[in-house]
Amino acid sequence: MKRTPVPNTDIDVSPICLGTMTFGDPVEHHDAIRIVHWALDHGINFIDTADMYEGYSRRAGSPGGVAETILGEALKDRRERAIITTKVGNAVGNRDYQGQGLSRTHILHQIDASLSRLQTDYVDFYEFHRPDPETPLEESLAVMVELIAAGKVRQWGVSNFSGQQIKEIVRLCDRRDWPRPVISQPPLSWLKRNEQTDSLPVCREFNIAVTPYQPLQGGLLTGKYRRGQSRPVASRAAESEWLDPPDGALFDQLEQFESEAQQAGLKPPQYAVRWLLDQPGITAIVVGSKRIEQLQAVIAEDV
Repeated sequence: MKRTPVPNTDIDVSPICLGTMTFGDPVEHHDAIRIVHWALDHGINFIDTADMYEGYSRRAGSPGGVAETILGEALKDRRERAIITTKVGNAVGNRDYQGQGLSRTHILHQIDASLSRLQTDYVDFYEFHRPDPETPLEESLAVMVELIAAGKVRQWGVSNFSGQQIKEIVRLCDRRDWPRPVISQPPLSWLKRNEQTDSLPVCREFNIAVTPYQPLQGGLLTGKYRRGQSRPVASRAAESEWLDPPDGALFDQLEQFESEAQQAGLKPPQYAVRWLLDQPGITAIVVGSKRIEQLQAVIAEDV
């Protein structure tokens, strides 16, 4: 698989980034490790996780960090083959520490917890998972500068930040001569295109890599949802309450999408990924998977 340089860094990544949000539930420990090893062996060097990821459901009493822990075990003796992104800012289900946001205290606590779970001394990218209106932005940025200087973080970025928020971050970084963010992770898909007119133009302006998540829109763009048919067994819609069943208008869109995929000579998951990679400024696509076969299904020959 080809590599794409992340602007303003010396890091090259595969255009497919393995997402780990499903690790722990429904993807069991040993299956998740198999997926990571398969990805590395088939040219995927970019892996995305977060301190809060532990599968679809937040189980009562979970210690948190499930996906990071599994990933750390999977990368034993393989760390040099992987480019790791992890994120901070959301609440983590840790019984001993209850915190969230982008305060100095929380970030410093969470980076050490993440590194311990990942069994590594550094992460390649550390991202603010979401904005924190309760913490002054300069406080959050200053901590990221500390972590880069300490060697715990190579580069940094943001997830779920608007274009205006990214502009403000760049302004503050330039004023203080701090390193700018080099990566942004927004939700973006053929179905959900808001970011095309919000954060993407800003990222192109400042040469910030964009690595969208939800490229298959919760499985809606896999081609398995059909008008008049029940939701597929073991689908995201069947397992997760947050994905509403498609209505008539949505089925119109899905049928248009599948028509475009057919004209392009690609399977629906491959077309969903190819459509994103063809958008200006897109560096890589975060793709979650419950099975190796699902990961295989999104990889077109020209990726």
